[in-house]
Amino acid sequence: MSALFSDDTLSTGGVWVFAEYHRAAVIPVAYELLGKGRELADRLQTPLTAVLCGHGAVSCASTLIQAGADVVIVVDSPLLECRLDDDYCQILYDLVQEHNPEILLFGATSFGRSLAPRLAARLRTGLTADCTVLGIDQEKRLLLQTRPAFGGNLMATIICQQHRPQMATVRPGVMQALTPDLQRTGRIISKPYDAPASDLVQLLSSKEVTITSIAHAKTIVAVGRGIGSAKNVNYARELAELLGGELGCSRPVVDIGWCEYKHQIGQTGCVVAPDLLISCGISGAIQHLAGMANAKTIVAINSDPDAPIFELAHYKIVGDCVEMLRELIAQAIRKNPPMDIA
Repeated sequence: MSALFSDDTLSTGGVWVFAEYHRAAVIPVAYELLGKGRELADRLQTPLTAVLCGHGAVSCASTLIQAGADVVIVVDSPLLECRLDDDYCQILYDLVQEHNPEILLFGATSFGRSLAPRLAARLRTGLTADCTVLGIDQEKRLLLQTRPAFGGNLMATIICQQHRPQMATVRPGVMQALTPDLQRTGRIISKPYDAPASDLVQLLSSKEVTITSIAHAKTIVAVGRGIGSAKNVNYARELAELLGGELGCSRPVVDIGWCEYKHQIGQTGCVVAPDLLISCGISGAIQHLAGMANAKTIVAINSDPDAPIFELAHYKIVGDCVEMLRELIAQAIRKNPPMDIA
């Protein structure tokens, strides 16, 4: 299969991003990775390449150039409709063997978390999963891969000195996508794929499942143990709905069963960057703050004037968070009263 990828126009080395394609679109984390990849590639003075695979994927190639890629390698084939790991792993393995990238980044999605370790094992290289920070040691050309360790109580920075490519998966919402540059130009190189990697795995049927995530919510009302009870969480949920946003929470609230894990913000939960985050009864443990630090506007409500979260907040309210939530709900209703459908 490697003969499919013999193209002298492709550069050797560089920073590569796997641009995951699903449901006729590139998923948002790919653009976030290109934003960070652009920074890493510039520091290393090397090209940034996006690898785009899937049936119909070529239609999205230009958006990756606009998002920061210098080169987009497109493998577009009906055989990739099923998104089987074996097929994608074979494609990426042959590309890497041919062109030896220094760095290869994946989004830490369900598919990325399955594909990346499979590829790393084939390539006999290292992989750091669920990174929250990426940096570069320019002198040694090492990728500094930082991720939570020991249940989020420590941050570990990992390097891969001996093997290439240096591989990492990155959580959605951690990095910032660049503003698309519609005037930006680059190379789009199409590659054929006409032979499945193997017939060991076959897709017999599939069913689409909608999974909600707060990673890209524009407004979040988040609660901590200071909310007092599971019943009081409903005030935050109501305010979030009135504001057109989502409910968030800290890890202790999930641990005691007041909220589901899908609402958890922090190093061991979801990393968010909303336009507005209203924090209610959250003291501000470092693991939680790391997951919300990129919020544009943070309103913190806490009865403790010395709560660490106040150091990060733009607006600080010392008081009972339940009382404040009730008042905010009342104000939101007065501003946007419910329609009378009688």
